[in-house]
Amino acid sequence: MTYNCLFTVLTDLDLVEDTLSQAMAATDAHDAHLDVLCLGVDCTQSGFYYAGASAIVLQETITRATEEAQEIEARAKHVLENSTLRWGSETGVAQLADVARHVAARARFSDLVVLPKPYGEERGAELEAITEAALFDGDAPTIILPEPDQFKPHPRRVMVGWNESLEALRAVRAAMPLLTQADTVHVVVIDPPTHGPSRSDPGGMLSQYLARHGVSAEIDVLSKTLPRVSDVLTRHATDMDADLLVMGAYGHSRFREAVFGGATRNMLEQATIPVLMAH
Repeated sequence: MTYNCLFTVLTDLDLVEDTLSQAMAATDAHDAHLDVLCLGVDCTQSGFYYAGASAIVLQETITRATEEAQEIEARAKHVLENSTLRWGSETGVAQLADVARHVAARARFSDLVVLPKPYGEERGAELEAITEAALFDGDAPTIILPEPDQFKPHPRRVMVGWNESLEALRAVRAAMPLLTQADTVHVVVIDPPTHGPSRSDPGGMLSQYLARHGVSAEIDVLSKTLPRVSDVLTRHATDMDADLLVMGAYGHSRFREAVFGGATRNMLEQATIPVLMAH
């Protein structure tokens, strides 16, 4: 099992080199094909006030987004054309509310999507929409990159956030090409249930599943000694010097996490290492 089709989306000129270099490293490591979508995003949402906007204003926003897309594509091609990878690129323009359709149409035919961290200083609103589109509408496993040049195509120490959810299991299956190559895999269980079939052996079934794929996993049972699950995961990742965190995404609804917070959103906000997520 490997990744044959990788996909990334570029919407910010300042993030082109960082995102593309890490996506290219993953593509090269798996001898895959990389598809790149260079997208100019109109964040003014002009479609919502069309009746009160002049044609000049509407055309100006479209022209600006088109120019941005062309600049992004030119910079991306400059990087890609100097490589030996198999790749393809597309350029498009979309309003913020319509970004999901463009991303999902391509993500659903990808084995892995590589995207920059959607939250933080100078990160555009479209990055959140792109991440959610890849996970939900595209139904594709996605690696989130928090820092430049931090993703290791063959991570040696991998941490799996395990809560017995379907989302977490999908993330594990999606990460199998990376887990089978890792030196160390830690399955982290936080406050396991006191009732249920796995109460006496938390993470045992997953450990057996991984072992049958040739992955030797260790089970780390932790207490929730910090306010949020994401805080516990982040601290443990630092303690074990993990190269990658694997976890399920959005066990609750996106709306609930947007309003009240949740492990997925919190982790995307504070991640210090690459995170592979699946929904």
